[in-house]
Amino acid sequence: MTQEKAKRPRGTGRIYQPKGSRFLWVQFYVNGKPYRQSTGTTENRKAEKFLAQKLGEVTTQTFVAPKRVTVAELYADMEQDYRNQKYRSLYDLQKRWELHLEPFFGTMRASNIGEGLINRYIAKRQDENAGNATINRELAVLRRCFSIAVKGKEKKIPAASVPIFPHLSEPHPRRGFLTDAQVDALCSACAGVGLWLRAMLEVGRQCGCRVGELKGMRVGQIDLDARTIRFEETKNGEDRTVVMTTEMLTLIEQCITGKVPTDFVFTRDDGKEIRDFRGSWTNVCKEAGVPGLLFHDLRRTGVRNMIRRGISQKVATLISGHKTASVFDRYNIIDHSDLEDAAKKMEEGDFRARTGKMDPALKVVGGRAVQ
Repeated sequence: MTQEKAKRPRGTGRIYQPKGSRFLWVQFYVNGKPYRQSTGTTENRKAEKFLAQKLGEVTTQTFVAPKRVTVAELYADMEQDYRNQKYRSLYDLQKRWELHLEPFFGTMRASNIGEGLINRYIAKRQDENAGNATINRELAVLRRCFSIAVKGKEKKIPAASVPIFPHLSEPHPRRGFLTDAQVDALCSACAGVGLWLRAMLEVGRQCGCRVGELKGMRVGQIDLDARTIRFEETKNGEDRTVVMTTEMLTLIEQCITGKVPTDFVFTRDDGKEIRDFRGSWTNVCKEAGVPGLLFHDLRRTGVRNMIRRGISQKVATLISGHKTASVFDRYNIIDHSDLEDAAKKMEEGDFRARTGKMDPALKVVGGRAVQ
């Protein structure tokens, strides 16, 4: 017969592990009001010591009740941090919070957020047909809210209150790139829409630029004499300069004729700023036989072509604006022709292959060497 666990004496609180938490928690009373706090440990001995400390504070009247900090308060600190750091992704942060995170978590106490609530949020977003990558980005916002809250002098919440955030599996990044024939077809289609789209295509495919960098480019960033474009306030926070090819220079020169330094480089034929051109882009891609192509895919094509043309990775990253090699490698796509080229180079460098000193046990049948 199993012996029942003895109850703790009245007035000595209790230790328990709530569902969804990896830590032990304690509950005790102050003037008849219950208080619950995470111990930050999974060991019973340490949890007992933590509870004894709290009970001692109650007895000596030195206990200070924990603040009832809401998730919305944590987010406010995070948004202010984004403003202080002048992050360009502030708008995306605000939208993720306002549309999805705030309605679910906003009014909740930060100390109540655990694995169970996070899993409920994931299920809700999946029911709304949100992709795993989208949900991961939203949870990253919530995770950073907690990360900021446990740092600095204020420390609005104890480190033990930070929940575990799962990472959902994501599909592999897009791996498409344009062939030379597809580029020619796309150039012709873009030229039919207007000079602005043809020029944006050229700079995008040659330099691997982000679409936001192109739409926000001002005439003052262009130096026709030096044949350079200076990209300012980029996504990674660093300015960079690229030298234009002859075709880029010709197109850019036509785009900025008659404009002042503060004007946008790329404007529609009526002079209006380029904002959303997804409709035009969709149409030219269909016409060129590459439906579904994103303008951002040109970035992948630009990176791949720079490496294939013998430009060093260090220089290529300076041109494209990739800050780390790991991210750059995601854009440097390898296909079958690359592997064939590698085999040819290995064969050219092999002494036995160059001199014809193959293994005498091999013979060629149908173009293949066999035993």
